[in-house]
Amino acid sequence: TAAVDLSCVWHNLEDMVCTWRPGENASSDTNYTLFYWFHGLKNPKKCNNYSIHQGIFGCVFNFSFPKVTNTYPAISILIRDDSEEIRPVCASKNPTTLVKPATPRQVTLSKINDEIYVEWSESDTFPENCLFYEVEYRNGDLDTAQIAKVIFHYLQLTVVENNYMSIPSIDPNSKYIFKVRAKPKPACYSSELYSDWSEEKSIGEKVDSTFYLVLIITIPLIVAVSTIILLVYLKRLKILILPPIPDPREILKRMFGEQNEDSQVSKK
Repeated sequence: TAAVDLSCVWHNLEDMVCTWRPGENASSDTNYTLFYWFHGLKNPKKCNNYSIHQGIFGCVFNFSFPKVTNTYPAISILIRDDSEEIRPVCASKNPTTLVKPATPRQVTLSKINDEIYVEWSESDTFPENCLFYEVEYRNGDLDTAQIAKVIFHYLQLTVVENNYMSIPSIDPNSKYIFKVRAKPKPACYSSELYSDWSEEKSIGEKVDSTFYLVLIITIPLIVAVSTIILLVYLKRLKILILPPIPDPREILKRMFGEQNEDSQVSKK
């Protein structure tokens, strides 16, 4: 009857989201309740923001600390029902293993000469230098992907400024697609959870192969038609400039033929 598969994720160091499934022998009307406690709270608190989706229970509660904090207390979670027939479940979790950053926002792209510059906003909830980012980009023509990892250190802010990176030696006639995600640095947190990928952004225009195919067919056709028209035009121009010279033999033959006809008429 006890809740099973308890899983919690600490979203952006702000909200703790816990999910679980009902026990195999629990009745369908079992009303599970989640309580949590950590060092600093006088009494356990009840989670009130519940949801049920496809048979999975969930609850969200605030779990935030000042941004300057570097150590976080373990959190104890109790899931039970008012009925004595439901067995309670208690678990203790290290919150640093549950950290999942928010999706990077405000991803902007700009192109200068043969370089693309990618910029994105930095998290407001994480301490400085506690995140690194992965930027995935691919050529829209080739459908290939590359991943670039950018690690931000305090001493390297002059090298990597304002959360951006540049991609050199790009094809100016290609379309490039980018997306960014964040992951906690091991020096700050023990979590292996990445943020969700940002919305894809693109820059440049993908070359349409159909356009080139039409061009390959059309250009030779235009050249051939133009050549024929030009040859016909030149032939007519040549006739106008240099008219054909009459053949003297034809002239003499015509003259003698007319004389013979005249003599025959005179005899008659």
